[in-house]
Amino acid sequence: MSKELKCQILSEDFPSFDLSFKIIIVGDSGVGKSCISIKAVRNYFEDFYSPTVGFEFLTFNLKVEDLNIKLQIWDTCGQEVYRSLISSFYRSASLAIIVYSIDSDESFSSIEKWLNDIKTQSNPDVKIFLIGNKADLEDKRQVTKEQGEKFSKEHKISFFTETSAKTGFNIQNVFFEVGKELYKQHEEIKNRVSRPGSMAAVSYTPEISNNVSLETADEDADNGSRKKRCCF
Repeated sequence: MSKELKCQILSEDFPSFDLSFKIIIVGDSGVGKSCISIKAVRNYFEDFYSPTVGFEFLTFNLKVEDLNIKLQIWDTCGQEVYRSLISSFYRSASLAIIVYSIDSDESFSSIEKWLNDIKTQSNPDVKIFLIGNKADLEDKRQVTKEQGEKFSKEHKISFFTETSAKTGFNIQNVFFEVGKELYKQHEEIKNRVSRPGSMAAVSYTPEISNNVSLETADEDADNGSRKKRCCF
């Protein structure tokens, strides 16, 4: 049995990090993608719905075991009209979170399209999480938890849970699991390239893989932080 990794939230303005990862959040418009990231980072929920235009950028900082980790969260718009334009955000992502709403069969049916976009336009080793949001709307539920679990199992998705951005249910836990998953990936790659005689060690650079930076947030994230709501 693997040991449980220790996690601790760090402040949004924490000064230095050992690892930085790009996270993208995708899903149909109105499923609560922005609400999830804002609730996790700032513990705030806005009842008024305002669809994201382009993308929004936030950071969730945490310590996993002995490493300080910055999660660069890219919250993308869900409107169909922008779908082909946001494909550029998939590149260099370490992990993708697909969100649907438990009160919308339509948003659940769209998961396969989002999954296909990720697999065809992201790095081949990108991790994928599935989130069923709006768990507080139990009386309006159209998608069962069993359906989400079955889809995740059939498509070998790394992690599935239900959340509520309104109540905060499971929200921070999602990003704890993101941090743990990427920490484990980092440790596995580090151990692999450090083996004596490993061919991977010959080409080893400060970037563990194409989507893992060992130093600071990458340049496009820095640009994104200066334009948190951007129109195409």
